[in-house]
Amino acid sequence: MLTQTPDPPVLSEGATERVDAIACLDERVRHHALATQPAQPGRYIEVQGAQETLLIPLGAGVTHIGRGLAADLRLHDASVSRRHAILVDRRPKARLLDDRSSNGTFVNGRRITQAELKNGDVVMLGRVLLRFIEV
Repeated sequence: MLTQTPDPPVLSEGATERVDAIACLDERVRHHALATQPAQPGRYIEVQGAQETLLIPLGAGVTHIGRGLAADLRLHDASVSRRHAILVDRRPKARLLDDRSSNGTFVNGRRITQAELKNGDVVMLGRVLLRFIEV
């Protein structure tokens, strides 16, 4: 009697296995992150790990995100390009731009070249999952 083994799960186009985003954070960025809910109004990037969730406060202006040394928000993962994305905070809007990344920038599951961010939007850079929070 033959038994069938189940087929491995098939990932949809653009879907990748996620990594522990906190483990990818640069130590300098992790040092400035908040381990609790935001105490004051502002914009944050939420980074979820296996054991904890951190909030990274965003300053007004431009935040470069990537693996390279010039990035303001450095993520140490091979799936993240050195210059992956740019977050532009111009009140009242926040806009995310793909910076010609190899693996693409996704907002709420859709690949983007640029997108206006709203509270709770899920951002995927390579295999790293982040969430945009506005309080």
